[in-house]
Amino acid sequence: MVVVMAPDATDADVAAVVARVEAAGGEAFVSRGVSRTIVGLVGDVEGFGSLNLRGMPGVSEVVRISAPYKLVSRQHHREMSTVWVGPAGHRVPIGPDTFTLIAGPCAVETAEQTLDAARMAQAAGATLLRGGAFKPRTSPYAFQGLGEAGLRILADVRAETGLPVVTEVVDASDVDLVASYADMLQVGTRNMANFALLQAVGSVGRPVMLKRGMNATIEEWLMAAEYVAQRGNLDIVLCERGIRTFERSTRNTLDISAVPVAHSLSHLPVVVDPSHSGGRRDLVVPLSRAAIAVGADGIIVDVHPDPDTALVDGPQALVDADLRALAAAVRQLPPLLGRRPAADAVTD
Repeated sequence: MVVVMAPDATDADVAAVVARVEAAGGEAFVSRGVSRTIVGLVGDVEGFGSLNLRGMPGVSEVVRISAPYKLVSRQHHREMSTVWVGPAGHRVPIGPDTFTLIAGPCAVETAEQTLDAARMAQAAGATLLRGGAFKPRTSPYAFQGLGEAGLRILADVRAETGLPVVTEVVDASDVDLVASYADMLQVGTRNMANFALLQAVGSVGRPVMLKRGMNATIEEWLMAAEYVAQRGNLDIVLCERGIRTFERSTRNTLDISAVPVAHSLSHLPVVVDPSHSGGRRDLVVPLSRAAIAVGADGIIVDVHPDPDTALVDGPQALVDADLRALAAAVRQLPPLLGRRPAADAVTD
């Protein structure tokens, strides 16, 4: 069961709902989004019906949710949500009315490389900069990222280009550090079921991009999002990045059907990662076109000024003609589906 607060509900109204539920022996989890506050209830659902929560000041409605992921479900939130990323004065939307290109280097290597990649991304229409300072790798001997030095580079590049930063956090103990530099925190495929990390990013007050685990079902993915939401953060963007199947022609198999399925089950925006799903430069643009056609709210793409020397995932990074083709797709295709570029909707 969830209690949906009215847009003009005060903190005192929310506190009163929480107090009434807790007095009845239940638990109440408050999650705040840009446009509304939701209170998720855990306990005796039948007993909650006698509390007259619907009649309390500031309460818009009380909804009984059958889905196990109550806060991110569309059962209480029929309209799709928009997540805003960036500081006041330059907030970038990810949501149903726009199409957002997020691009940059898979890994931050040097200040020059990151700035060059950011400028390439911006020229292609990107409004958010992705870049990894912490890199969870399959091999313990592979490049693991520059850590805080990489975060400082991203912050410097943001100051130079104006692009808000999306970067991955891999350990709950690093969440506060990464949040002090980043505008959006990314939870990668290997950490989708790291519940301590999910709870930590849900508590820090930054939008979260949650990548689907390579072996996860859509329900498991949404349940992971629920961990974030339950800690008070409804500003979550889901990212389909390919799943592990028997097919070996691509790095992963892009589950393109996951976009409309997730949209049907959840109010959260959904973006697609064509770089890590295909794993090949020649597949990124076709998969991006497919993502746009199926209704994705954006894509996140690897860009590198010199892919042959990249320390991470060079074979999938875009440059030159492929980047120009991506820019054309992002410019031409979303308007056919009633979407405008996120750059046209950046707000104060």
